[in-house]
Amino acid sequence: MQNTVGIVGLGIMGGAIARNLVAAGWHVLGYDIDAARGAELSASGVDVRPDVAAVARAAPVLVFSLPSPAASLASAQAVAASGAERRVVIEASTLALKDKLAVEAVLRAAGHAALDCPISGTGAQARTGDLVIYASGDAQSIEALRPLFAGFSRAVHDVGAFGNGSKMKFVANLLVAIHNVASAEAMVLGVKAGLDAHQVVDLVTSGAGTSRVFELRAPMMAERNYQPASMTMKLWQKDMAIISQYATELGCPTPLLAATMPIYAAAMANGHAADDTAAVCAVLEAMAGM
Repeated sequence: MQNTVGIVGLGIMGGAIARNLVAAGWHVLGYDIDAARGAELSASGVDVRPDVAAVARAAPVLVFSLPSPAASLASAQAVAASGAERRVVIEASTLALKDKLAVEAVLRAAGHAALDCPISGTGAQARTGDLVIYASGDAQSIEALRPLFAGFSRAVHDVGAFGNGSKMKFVANLLVAIHNVASAEAMVLGVKAGLDAHQVVDLVTSGAGTSRVFELRAPMMAERNYQPASMTMKLWQKDMAIISQYATELGCPTPLLAATMPIYAAAMANGHAADDTAAVCAVLEAMAGM
């Protein structure tokens, strides 16, 4: 089973991870609740299995890339009940800390190990391996898995105890939420002022006002085309709610995050749930009478 890894969840992120690991020479087993996603990844060289337990029995390491706490917990329970020897599960989903701890407890009780390893990057970045891993948990396990991480990311950081990875992801995603709306605000100002949208993208990108988020999403804003989505508006709502709730629990003010939330909510209400989060630009355009 050397160089064998299982991917549970073959969506935008998990599918890109699986493809990159196949390209890097790994034997990748996969499972997704959506049979169509499984068929798509099978055509890319992923060895698709019928359920999570089948993946666990054949792969010593599993990566969870899942959209909800319920999906992650159910997958952990399936690994625990699979009868497999000790497995290492890389929980890469963006979940509330309490949900990550619940998954870890289920796996630990069954003799398995869990690492909390959220990913910084969009689906578009995932396709090119331009991801950063915030790894937390057992340091020895993280070190041993660096060759695996290298197959689908550009950097891995060990941030300490289990759960610190999620905390770091909350910090990063808070900035993403703000930068995305700030990028849309700048684009709308430029276009309403009579500037060429594509020139605005080029000149901001070459100057001090740029950000990675602007560089990824402003071209979509300039085209007013929010497909294909590298992060859907609907899924992003879940991520922002997690950050906001965690900050509230800590008693930490997040006024700029709070200011962006109505913009995202308006995008959802206006039919952009399946679009990329760059579609917040459409909301600001409407507010500007464009």
